[in-house]
Amino acid sequence: MLENFQCRSCAARSGELILDLGEQPLANNLLALEDLAQPEPRFPLRLAVCTECWLLQIIDLVPPVDLFSDYIYFSSYSDVWTQHAAECAARYCEDFAPNYVIEIASNDGYLLRHFAEANTSHLGIEPAENIATVARENGVQTRTEFFTKKLAQELATENQPDLILANNVLAHAPDINDFVAGINRLLAPKGHAILEFPYAAEMIAQYEFDTIYHEHVFYFTLTALEPIFARHALRITRVERTLLHGGSLRIFVRHDTHAADETVAVLRAQEYELCMGSLDCYENFTAQAAAIRETVCEQITILKDEGKTLAAYGAAAKGSTLLNFCGINATDLAFVADRSPHKHGKLMAGAHVPIVPAEELAQRAPDVTLLLAWNFADEILAQQQAYRAAGGKFLIPIPEVRLI
Repeated sequence: MLENFQCRSCAARSGELILDLGEQPLANNLLALEDLAQPEPRFPLRLAVCTECWLLQIIDLVPPVDLFSDYIYFSSYSDVWTQHAAECAARYCEDFAPNYVIEIASNDGYLLRHFAEANTSHLGIEPAENIATVARENGVQTRTEFFTKKLAQELATENQPDLILANNVLAHAPDINDFVAGINRLLAPKGHAILEFPYAAEMIAQYEFDTIYHEHVFYFTLTALEPIFARHALRITRVERTLLHGGSLRIFVRHDTHAADETVAVLRAQEYELCMGSLDCYENFTAQAAAIRETVCEQITILKDEGKTLAAYGAAAKGSTLLNFCGINATDLAFVADRSPHKHGKLMAGAHVPIVPAEELAQRAPDVTLLLAWNFADEILAQQQAYRAAGGKFLIPIPEVRLI
């Protein structure tokens, strides 16, 4: 049992260490060349589970203001994600016909712009000013602030939305009780809140250890989520699973005067069968993470000994975790290719591999490319047909190491 552990959901003192990823830099703290002269901060990165409510959480927190006030992840640079957003917006408009939509962590307006184009009243809440500025330029009304219960109370006095959206943000909120209480306070009595996030059951089953980084405080199962929402007079009324980000969960939340449908009971039973409410399902996670690290490092050593040239694709946060956990750096990889111009000319955190435009992959044609953004493998492989046709190969690390 972990010493000095206190669950950020239920406040229980009983926790068990699941995985220790060592000292890691902030995954999205991309460096300029001149930054190399300064010490690069690193922080412990350890995953634990509360053995009372079974919420997976990292132990060592970095203040959110250090993570999100100036951010370099722009949602619009993934075709898969923007298509997903368009499909969701169309579905929610048809299913709920919302009069007023608020999105928490609205990023560059990738989702809300569809409501704006439909002349639906809306507001984005985005803590990163640099990203909020882009959203406003795209016609999306955006407020630069962290979402809290206090902000929710202020907004609710003006107008309560009948639809709240929150994609890939619930895991980023260290005070999860305050966040969920804010949803309760803000949501109209008959409204719907829809949240999406990576699904911890998939992360554990597929050994997706690179999903863990300092921005992700929590890793959710339905088992752990239901008590959190119930504590704040909310109910998960429907659940859906998607393939995004290596396996995600979409939950539909309403005030607890509304009933849950059969999808909730089905997933609850599935998690019971998987032992998500016990330590049994986590016992192989550390061993498999270590095995993947060993295999990836062996493959890279073999390829270098054969005289192969190596690079990487996808300057994503998960790539930072993998590179630093495996000890892979600029001596192993010539560059990391990425579509986002906001990352070009920077260096990967910790590993210090230079980030270049995606087009340079085909132009420079390394023999093998380590696919750090493996969760978008189909999209990237399709985009890089010219590189592959010329003989380039991708080394995919997760869920199993394979060269294709």
